[in-house]
Amino acid sequence: MSFPLLTATAVLPAVGAIATAAVPAARRTAAKWLALLVSLATLGLAVTVLVRFDPDGDRYQLTESHAWIKDFGVRYELGVDGIAVALVALTALLIPFIILAGWHDADPSPSSQLRSSRGGPNETKAPYKWRPTQGFFALILAVEAMVIISFEATDVFLFYIFFEAMLIPMYFLIGGFGDRAHAGSDENASAQRSYAAVKFLLYNLVGGLIMLAAVIGLYVVAGNFSLQEIAAARADGSLDMATNTERWLFLGFFFAFAVKAPLWPLHTWLPNAMGESTAPVAVLITAVVDKVGTFAMLRFCLGLFPEASEWATPVILVLALISIIYGALLAVGQRDIKRLVAYASISHFGFIVLGIFAMTSQGQSGATLYMVNHGISTAALMLVAGFLISRRGSRLIADYGGVQKVAPVLAGTFLIGGLATLSLPGLAPFVSEFLVLVGAFARYPVVGIIATVGIVLAALYTLVLYQRTMTGPVKAEVSSMPDLRVRELVVVAPLIALLIGLGVYPKPLTEVVNPAVEHTMSDVQKKDPKPEVEAAK
Repeated sequence: MSFPLLTATAVLPAVGAIATAAVPAARRTAAKWLALLVSLATLGLAVTVLVRFDPDGDRYQLTESHAWIKDFGVRYELGVDGIAVALVALTALLIPFIILAGWHDADPSPSSQLRSSRGGPNETKAPYKWRPTQGFFALILAVEAMVIISFEATDVFLFYIFFEAMLIPMYFLIGGFGDRAHAGSDENASAQRSYAAVKFLLYNLVGGLIMLAAVIGLYVVAGNFSLQEIAAARADGSLDMATNTERWLFLGFFFAFAVKAPLWPLHTWLPNAMGESTAPVAVLITAVVDKVGTFAMLRFCLGLFPEASEWATPVILVLALISIIYGALLAVGQRDIKRLVAYASISHFGFIVLGIFAMTSQGQSGATLYMVNHGISTAALMLVAGFLISRRGSRLIADYGGVQKVAPVLAGTFLIGGLATLSLPGLAPFVSEFLVLVGAFARYPVVGIIATVGIVLAALYTLVLYQRTMTGPVKAEVSSMPDLRVRELVVVAPLIALLIGLGVYPKPLTEVVNPAVEHTMSDVQKKDPKPEVEAAK
């Protein structure tokens, strides 16, 4: 039997999470290094998956299939197509940067050490009785493991388990390790974190419960949970879902994915969660975890329910347009840096959903590239913003000014991250946004035209943010602000290099993604519309 590479890619961070949590309480630095080394080893496995994947080969490759719960037709089935490979690589790439960026985010404060000691507030014999550092990095690795296996799963029930299970570590990361640059008292900050964590959990749990009902309904109709077997049965006519049944099942799946994505009007948990989280956890939410929702729309909604997907397309396109415009407008009016990035992400996810349901190869290729490029650009912008906030101790835009004069490298990287967010030509997100708009315009010209308003608004909120924080007179509170340190440069520089590299030469990524998009287009029995060219007289 060949080496189970996909299983290893998911199991390694899971084992690393357990090992990190088990590091002795006083060995916080050792826990950090262990988590970092595990994440780098996982990245090595993900690169191996990417290298071994053949874009011209079978649709699902490196497959694994084992009986699990025989009585209910549940199997442990893994396989990756070009879309899944790209997102597994993105996840494995970002986690080491997230760990490095959050190197000191979970270090216990002196007051928490005293409270956690065995002998009371005046006793310091056991200052590290609780393990916030070990727990923080263990939870990040646990999320990585669950996200990776969600991208790899081709059994619907297996996917559902980890789609829901990742909520648990994310809940503790949001509620237990919040942003220390919070205005107000510690009690108020704790209450805000708890509210954000509970809201995140409830929204996603409701979506997951509705999806569970749809998963059970799918089993009743199809008799198994295998994505490949169900698709094959639909293709040869042995499985013929009633129209209403297919539509109800589609809605159950899509609702859960729209919450996770997040798509308007199911988006309201995201600004709270990102605003109250540390910057690395905010990146984990929007650049990694939320991608599971849009990925699942491609793999499960379109793959399992092609007729229902086409039936729901007009409404979904309207919701995507609202997300694009609404998210961008709210980003323009934000006073909080992290909430501005959160609303910008809502707008960007609207573009991703638009590309998926434009039902064109350009749109779906653009949507997949958007998932990858948005992950990189948001990570770059949010992590630099986190470094900025940690120096000043405030998330409010009005508390900054003139930063580029005292910390030019920080300001420069912040600018590149911002320009990538507005999809400047020459940076990676431009390619994906351009393809989404071209794909949308080819089939729905009016939708494509309206969506371009989001580009204008993105330029507005990004450039205004930079102008208010980085230019103008130097405020007294930032006059002694240090520039990026070596660790921070190690985090930011590779992300900036990727944004430029994929913006200039996206071919390596498109070659992996495009064959998978062709398979998805065949699932929904769609072909690209031919351009209407007026015949020459």
